[in-house]
Amino acid sequence: MKILRNILGVLLGIFLGGGLNFLIIMYSGAIIPPPEGVDPTSMESIQANIHLFEVKHFIMPFLAHALGTLVGAFICTKIAATRKMPLAMLIGAWFLLGGIYAAYSLGAPAWMNAVDVLFAYIPMAWIGFRLGR
Repeated sequence: MKILRNILGVLLGIFLGGGLNFLIIMYSGAIIPPPEGVDPTSMESIQANIHLFEVKHFIMPFLAHALGTLVGAFICTKIAATRKMPLAMLIGAWFLLGGIYAAYSLGAPAWMNAVDVLFAYIPMAWIGFRLGR
């Protein structure tokens, strides 16, 4: 039963954290509109126009990554029966790998990639664990 709770915690953490990440990204254009001519639903449009993005345009993606990881780790910690800290860090590592892939795919500025990788994943997974225990 403990193993099933741990697996369920990880799966729900990934699914619900990823869902929150997706929702924030999808609605971020309503809060901070993208540069003129950029279609935020198209990866190709973002890649082609990443040079037009200002600092403000990277706030919502960072929040999506950080809050998705935080919520995922929190949920995992609440549901898991044992090994809560390693499982929360697994959530952080999962989202970190996704973030590295997205940064590589989009060609975002190095400063944004560094801030995202250093602060949005493992630290937020740790905070989610601390809040959830």
